[in-house]
This record gives sequence, C-alpha cells and structure tokens, in this order.
Amino acid sequence: MKLKKLSALLIAGILTVSITACGSSSGTSDADNNMTATSSNTISEIESALDISKNNEITWTYDSQSDSWTMSITSAVTDPEIEDDQGVSVNVPGAYVKGLDTDGDGKADVTAKDADGETVGVLIVDEEGSITNGNGQTYTATSSPVIINTGAAGYSEQQNQLASSQNAANGYINVACGNRGKQSTAEDEDGNEYYTGDAPLCLVDQKNAIRFVKYNILLGNLPGNVDYFVSTGGSGGGAHAAMVAATSNNESYYDYEIEAGAVGVYRNEDGSYSTTVTIDGKDYDLSDGVWGCVAYSAITSLAEADMTMAFEYYLDTDYSFSTNFQKQLASYLSEEYMNYINDQNLSVKEAAVGYDLNGDGDQNDNIELTIEYDKEKYAETNGYGGSYLDLYLAEFQANLEEYLADLDYAGDWTWFNADGEALSDEEVAAMTTEDKAQAFIKGLYAKGSSSEQMGPGGAGGGMPGGEAGSGDAGGPPDMNSGEAPSGEAPSGAPGGQDATGGPDAGTTQAAGNSTDSSNYESYEDMLASYEEDIASIEEGDKYGNNIVELYDPLTAIGADTTDNPTWTRIVMGASEGDMSMFSSLNLQLAWLNAGTDAVIEWQWDGGHVPSEIFGDSLSLYIDQMYGKYVDGATEIEKAEAEKQAKNGDATEATGTDISSWVNYSSGSVTFSLADAASYRTNSASKAIPGFDVIDYGQETYEFGSSEQDARHFDKYVLKALQDHADELKTLFNQTD
Repeated sequence: MKLKKLSALLIAGILTVSITACGSSSGTSDADNNMTATSSNTISEIESALDISKNNEITWTYDSQSDSWTMSITSAVTDPEIEDDQGVSVNVPGAYVKGLDTDGDGKADVTAKDADGETVGVLIVDEEGSITNGNGQTYTATSSPVIINTGAAGYSEQQNQLASSQNAANGYINVACGNRGKQSTAEDEDGNEYYTGDAPLCLVDQKNAIRFVKYNILLGNLPGNVDYFVSTGGSGGGAHAAMVAATSNNESYYDYEIEAGAVGVYRNEDGSYSTTVTIDGKDYDLSDGVWGCVAYSAITSLAEADMTMAFEYYLDTDYSFSTNFQKQLASYLSEEYMNYINDQNLSVKEAAVGYDLNGDGDQNDNIELTIEYDKEKYAETNGYGGSYLDLYLAEFQANLEEYLADLDYAGDWTWFNADGEALSDEEVAAMTTEDKAQAFIKGLYAKGSSSEQMGPGGAGGGMPGGEAGSGDAGGPPDMNSGEAPSGEAPSGAPGGQDATGGPDAGTTQAAGNSTDSSNYESYEDMLASYEEDIASIEEGDKYGNNIVELYDPLTAIGADTTDNPTWTRIVMGASEGDMSMFSSLNLQLAWLNAGTDAVIEWQWDGGHVPSEIFGDSLSLYIDQMYGKYVDGATEIEKAEAEKQAKNGDATEATGTDISSWVNYSSGSVTFSLADAASYRTNSASKAIPGFDVIDYGQETYEFGSSEQDARHFDKYVLKALQDHADELKTLFNQTD
C-alpha cells in the first residue's frame, strides 16, 4: 500500500486545524479526541476542499464515442488514510453538459467539438439537456439517476479508477469509487506499517463517495438528482450495494465518516450529529444513502451466513459432507438457525410476495413465518419444515416459472426433438412458449448467448459500473474481480455436488477437504481461539462498536435511525454455491416489513454474479422504478420478445433433463422442498466446519490460509461449539 499522504489540494492548509479532531489513522486515538465537536472553521474548510469547482487539479475528458465527459479521480474526503483507495470519479452524459469553463468567467470555453484530452476546468451543466434512452425513459440534467458502483471484490480493497461511460446512453450519471478492504495496510508518519481493514471502513468509503457527489450536485458542479441514487455491484460488491441501501443515514457509521473528513456529517458539542451543508445561505440535508439498489449475488448478511448455508446443506438428506465433524456441526447449526428464525417473529403479507402460502385460494393473508422440526413429518428434509420453508420453496418454483415464461426471449438457442435431432427452422418458428417450456424440462436444448451467465466468480466484486457488454445488452456492472472462480455452476437435477474452489480453495477450510483444520492440535485449542476472537470483537472498537454488527444489514433495516430505500432488487444465481438463498430471502422480508418495495430473483441455473438475461437489464429495472415512483415519469414496460425464426447451430442437446423431479403444467411448476434443497447442494462450494469459511471471515477482512484459519467472528457457530463440545471434540479431525 502507499504511505498515508494528502493531495496537493489539501496540503494548502486544509488540515492545519485537525479536521475532525479524531484520533490518528492508525486506530489508536483516545476516546476524548473521538468525541470532539467539529468546529465551524473545520466545516468551512471541508466544504471548500471538496467543492470541485475550487480544485484546479481536476480534469475532464470528453469521449465522442459515448458522448460523455469523465472527471479525473479526486479524493472524496479531506483526510484519506489510503489516498489510492478513497477517491471518486464521475462520468456525465454529454447531453447534460454545455462545456468547460477554463478561465473562471462562468462560460463554456471548451465544448465537445473542440475538447482535446484532459482539460482543467469547471463543468458547465446544461439544465435543459435531456436524454430519452432505449427503454423510453426521459431524463434531464436535474432529474438523472446517479449510479454508485460498489467495488469490494471479496470485501477487498478497491483502488480508485475512472468511472465507466457505459451508462451514458441510459442517461445516468455514473460514479466509481475506491474503498479500503480486508488486509489493507498503511504506514503511519513514522513509517510503521499497520493493518487497517476492519469493518466498516469499506462501506464507509462508499458512503463518503455518495456524500461527495451529492454535495457537488447541490453546488451545481455536477448534473444528476440527489434523490435518485442507485447502488449496484456483484458478490462482495453486491453485499456492499445492499449494505449501502440498508444503512442509509444510520448514525452508527458517522464517526468513521467524520474521521475520514467526509462532507456533510459533523459532530455537535452535545455529541449529536449534523448532516446539513449550507449553500448560498440555504441549508440542505446531505444523505449518505440511496433511493434504490440492484445487487447481484449479495454476499450478506455475513452474521447469519454460516447457519444459512449449513441449514441449506442439511435439508438435503443425500448431501455428502466431507467429514463427520462438518455433518454434525451442520446439524447443530440447523437447529440454531431454526431457533434464530423463530425468535425473529417474522411474517409476510401474501400480496407482497405474490404467493398463496396458506393454500386458501387468495393472497389476502399475513402469514407468520416459522420453521418446524418433526423428524417423521419432514423426513425428506432431515426433519425440517414450516411456513418459512414454504415461502423458500414458493420462491424457487416461481423462479423456474418465470424462466420458462421468458424462453421466447431466447432467440439464439438450439432446440431438439426427443430423438436428439435439431429441429428445422420452420419447427422452431412454430414452437409456442408451452412447447419451449416442455423441451426445457426434458433438456432438449443447447443454450445460446442470450442466456449465458457471467459464471461463478466471474465478476467477483464489482466496479466500475455500466452494464456488461455494449449498449443496453443487460448484465450487472462491469466488474473487476479479486475473487477466485468457484467452478462452473451446474444446471442439472438434484444430487451430487461440485465443491470446487472458492476464496478458501487450497486451505484447510475449503469444501472437499477431509481435515477439519490442520492449524489446531485439538478441539480445545480451536475452541479457545474462537472464544478469544469473539471476545475481542465484543469488546468493541475504538468507538465502542461491535464490527460484526456494523456489517449486518438486518440490524439497520427498519431501525429508527435508518432511512430505508424506496426499492431494492437482489439477483442471485439459483445454483450458485457462494451464498445461501436464505440470506437474500431474509433481506427481502426485512425490507418489505420496513415499507421498501423489495424483490428477489433467483435466476434458474444462474451461477455466482449472473448476467441479466431474456430482455432484462439493470437499466430496464431502474427505468421501471423511476416510472413507478417519480411523478410525471414514463411507465416502462419490458419489450415484447421477438419470435425465434431460425434454430441455433449447436449439434447436440446440452440441457439437463429435470422432468424426473419437476412437474410442469400450463405454465405452473411444482417440486418438493427436498428437490429444491438437492438442487442447491448440487452447487455447494463452501465447507461447514466452525471456521466461518462460508462467509470468508470477512467481518474482519481476514481470510484463512493453509497456515492460518480465518479470524472467527460468528457467535452462533461459537454457541454450537460450546453447547456441543463433548460430541464435537470426538469428531474433530477424525478421518474414520
């Protein structure tokens, strides 16, 4: 990592007053300094420093191909700890720009016609400029949504990079920001290296970037609308996209934002906070939150992820655990998860999710969601059932139904008859949606590019943003991965497992290993290490916070100090092995009960960070939400599918016959909970020892290795290890 350093802009006296009077960047500040109020002089200096019109180092570059302007990277805060990780860049559609003021007279001296390379100047916003995009939604310079691309592949650091121009044609402002992450290190003023990766710094850096961009929109330096920010990302980036949305304006993060020198969040004399900025004598509330969120394969909530994954595996009576210790611990964690869910007093309105969960023929009821245990009644799922699992199953069935209904969008597939012969073009043209669904169930197809998934791990973590491919081809943000791929997500029938790779591959904690851990001589040593780690976390950080709780979005959604987003959408690959589907289900339930329009999509056969398919896209969903929630906006409908007239050119069917366990009739599918569980474990890629590898040890950003298990942080796993120590210690590292 680079040494801690300040930009040239800030050297000119900005920090001479000690911007927040917080402690040192090494994390060893004393509590008294952490509670010092932000002075009026410091507030003035922060707001001046982060006003891009006053920064003569910022350049703009015009790209004629995308007709957009890109701002050079600049610091999003006044006191960056790792300057290369705490910057921001913005891309602006050309329709919203008159040009650049290069001499300070308030007029555009450089326009798109004569722009040449990087040019220092102030962007002159054309408030009358507008764009009608390919979906039919119209935006102006003052109404445009702003897309925040959350990086953090595998919860890692994301170095600053220029914002992509891929969203310019959609009429969106596009933002790329850096972030600190797991295993980040920096050097203090004496040249001593220190670790600085604990939660919630990764999330805080993204929040600070949001404040920076909103502030400059309010100043008139940038186009866009502060009320329509959308977070998006994949995997670790998807987790942070969801967490940004879940923790909007939650005060638990303000001390960390203040410490970095963020704009629009200050400490008052009485210890409370102010989140206003004053512009031309008028006060504006400056939010670190978002209006909406599209998260792909969101690896969150980590706090419950060990239990959810263990429970999902354990529902499959045929799943083959690598060791008896893992199997027994999965049994205990499943019981723990049942108690955890039942303690939440969860409920859901049938109309909100679109299912008749109690089978009374309507969707008018509010259903209490519980997990039951009856070994005989639910023998096919190791004794577990109940209304919570009825909802889980309904989501899976609806996902497949939607997939089958959208097969008309698969314009480049190859279809085959029962004898394995490719159909003629005329036969394909005559196929109905029902015909294609029946063929899919029987595996009589070979997929084309219209349904290709990005692939497990293929987009790792997520930034910068635009949509995958060119134009409006759909897909999650264009992501630069820091994660290892976890193998090709299987699309087949229940049974078997593909436990390959993953971030813990090659360690004693990876799925498929026959040793529970080679890093402890005994169960007692492992348990002692676990207890020590948990105790250190529960002591609190320098602000007295439990860092595990700061990375649990479920603790923030619906809280009194949280501003909930208007809408959220989480897209999971239904056959991915990196995260349990229960985690996205729990996020949806929390948001629905908080009044957010929340949907989850479990894309059939989709791997980790799946691409958008069958006519769906990131921009389509944003434009639809804009039409739904913004007065005067156009209501957007998905374009009709064009009938496939020509068969694909594959020579043999590669589809998987799932007709043995999926019943299909007139657009509806049914299969059992046991079938769904077996489908899920077919893609299992995480082990279930007691070492948090399911969720990577990411609460503290510390991976395990072949020499060192990840730092333990899961109190639920610890409880199981303590409560059942007598049974588990006899199985630990036993190969028989």
